[in-house]
Amino acid sequence: MKAIVSHDIDHLTLSEHYLKDLIVPKYFVRSYIELFSGKISVTELFHRYADVFRNQWQHIESLHDFNTTHGVQATFFIGVNNGVGLNYSQSQSAFWIQKMLEMGCEVGVHGIEFENFDKIKTEYSRFKELSNQQSFGTRMHYIRTNEHTFENMAKAGYIFDSSEMGFKSPYKIGDMWEFPFQIMDGYIIEKPKQWQSKNFQQSCDETKEIIDNAADLNLPYLGIDFHDRYFSDAHKTWKDWYIWLIDYLLNQGIEFVSFKKAIKELES
Repeated sequence: MKAIVSHDIDHLTLSEHYLKDLIVPKYFVRSYIELFSGKISVTELFHRYADVFRNQWQHIESLHDFNTTHGVQATFFIGVNNGVGLNYSQSQSAFWIQKMLEMGCEVGVHGIEFENFDKIKTEYSRFKELSNQQSFGTRMHYIRTNEHTFENMAKAGYIFDSSEMGFKSPYKIGDMWEFPFQIMDGYIIEKPKQWQSKNFQQSCDETKEIIDNAADLNLPYLGIDFHDRYFSDAHKTWKDWYIWLIDYLLNQGIEFVSFKKAIKELES
């Protein structure tokens, strides 16, 4: 079994949410719930306030540096459209697409449209123009799909998608590969609540069970989704958990591959 790591970029700044939604005030309500329930420290809360003054909710470069040091070729999914709390501008997206490509990252679309083919195709075309890439993949924001989403993604031109969560091997829909994933940070650390409900050790133990299950099923690839926003001392459990996960997989002798490399392996 090999591991495929990807990162969803849901936010870049706090200011992109001002007067548009309630994400920032809800974030601090959640933070105090986590503080008073003993899940985070006062120091961690201080770092969250520091993010406000820095107006920064992304940690793309530091996460990429960590990945590179550990031999992880990760894919970053970035939006080119707004919706469901994803509010950064197209110009911000264009800046980070080019910056990440220059950094050597694989970059794909964090999709918003999942119901209408024409709108899915518009997102695909917009990203193609901004990135100047001929082949790339996608993951839907909040992994929203319906019975036609995957077929429409394939028709739009995506070479892969990773919007399905489940213990399945990759499979093809038309010319597009679907890569189901098994590990997502929020599902590990938050569920069943909407805020942090598990500590570091509980998160690690649950993750080991998922990895063992994937291995028992002889899945060729273990899919991992970690949001760049949480690679920060403002979210210590999340950051420590991701660092632990990469080290754990390396110690288990598991190789990291990108989606595109996995496609080459599957098609050979």
